[in-house]
Amino acid sequence: MAWVLKMDEVIESGLVHDFDASLSGIGQELGAGAYSMSDVLALPIFKQEDSSLPPENEAQHPPFQYVMCAATSPAVKLYDETLTYLNQGQSYEIRMLDNRKAGDIPEINGKLVKSIIRVVFHDRRLQYTEHQQLEGWKWNRPGDRLLDLDIPMSVGVIDIKTNPSQLNAVEFLWDPTKCTSAFIQVHCISTEFTPRKHGGEKGVPFRIQVDTFKQTENGEYTDHLHSASCQIKVFKPKGADRKQKTDREKMEKRTAHEKEKYQPSYDTTILTECSPWPDTPTTFVNNSPTPAPTFTSAQHNTYSVPDSNSSSPNHQGDGTSQGSGDQLHPSATIQETQQWLLKHRFSTYTRLFSNFSGADLLKLTREDLVQICGPADGIRLYNALKSRSVRPRLTIYVCQEPVRSIQLERQDAGNGDSSNGAIYVYHAIYLEEMAASEVTRKLALAFNIPLHQINQVYRQGPTGIHILVSDQMVQNFQDESCFLFTTIKAENGEGFHIILK
Repeated sequence: MAWVLKMDEVIESGLVHDFDASLSGIGQELGAGAYSMSDVLALPIFKQEDSSLPPENEAQHPPFQYVMCAATSPAVKLYDETLTYLNQGQSYEIRMLDNRKAGDIPEINGKLVKSIIRVVFHDRRLQYTEHQQLEGWKWNRPGDRLLDLDIPMSVGVIDIKTNPSQLNAVEFLWDPTKCTSAFIQVHCISTEFTPRKHGGEKGVPFRIQVDTFKQTENGEYTDHLHSASCQIKVFKPKGADRKQKTDREKMEKRTAHEKEKYQPSYDTTILTECSPWPDTPTTFVNNSPTPAPTFTSAQHNTYSVPDSNSSSPNHQGDGTSQGSGDQLHPSATIQETQQWLLKHRFSTYTRLFSNFSGADLLKLTREDLVQICGPADGIRLYNALKSRSVRPRLTIYVCQEPVRSIQLERQDAGNGDSSNGAIYVYHAIYLEEMAASEVTRKLALAFNIPLHQINQVYRQGPTGIHILVSDQMVQNFQDESCFLFTTIKAENGEGFHIILK
């Protein structure tokens, strides 16, 4: 039979109007009499193309169901995921329902289970940069949380916990046999994570996800039972109501044929089953101050700012060297690879690479990393794996001329012998700012000279004249120039001057 129709194609083409009239014709074509709608949908031509999926009657019955008391948008096409609009800071009820059949999961009878509610990004690209996005939000909204639980309104929730480092998640215990409702408040709005251009930007969607766990033999709630989520957008107060009204008015203007391509608006939002969130719940159970990689603030020494006093471009403010000794080796274990990622400020991606050894990570190409981590972090990770340090804008080599060498030089100048046997050891000074103040600062650091005692830095010019080192002079230094320098006391006796030769 040469029919290659799909259900959505039937609906798109408008054939659904004449379906009942066509059923008998289809039955005659197949020689099986008249078919009902359910019979037709059961035919192979309407089956899901992936035959590996289990039949509906074999699908696993979810043990729980979570229902959020907020209406879905009417402007969502058939077969697309529902979208629910929420107001910032408003309390919304999530009903925690026991959906088990008789005999399902008997080990939790009479016991509590733990649920973690999170607000996370829906867009995959934002998920990869989630840590940076949330850090930026935290910086702009100090002391605020992305998600809170309205405790006075909630019913049946026990032992509520919020980790200060987990701003987008709350957890609690509850009894499946009792009426339980958790009232949540989302404080971030969708447009806060949109690059602002000319106003009126479209906000990004979020997801509300609920993960439920049962207690293990050691008393921790780490045994996963069920997960479900839904798509939301968050508006400023009253904004969700206006958006819902706008969508409803738009749908009313559509023709009856166009309306059939869209879902109706439902009074409540049912969270659909999904994979569990990769973060392990032990962070909450143990109330550990060390946050999980994806949503938490990194430790202060993780995001260290390069020290401007450093004479090396690879020197970090936390004292961590980024030299070849920190290179990730192919023989590194999974644990060592995780430590390397944390040490090099890639804590956001420890979850993504949780099963990668050093060899696995090193096999990834630049294109692979850019696709996984995004352009910015992908290139940075690739350069870190290849131990590519940033070249300084200018490098000069400086040596402090010993006093004894100066005296010998003056003595030898009289007899023409310049071989005094002195050994000159130079220090590399890497310049990024290309400023005279940077030269002074890094000379003081390299040669252990108190910075406040350096009055001026001069360069010895023709006929021995002293030329003040300015920003313009530094910018005209040739790369990898060599200098000897001496110190002379200042005229007022306070501090001294440095003379570059």
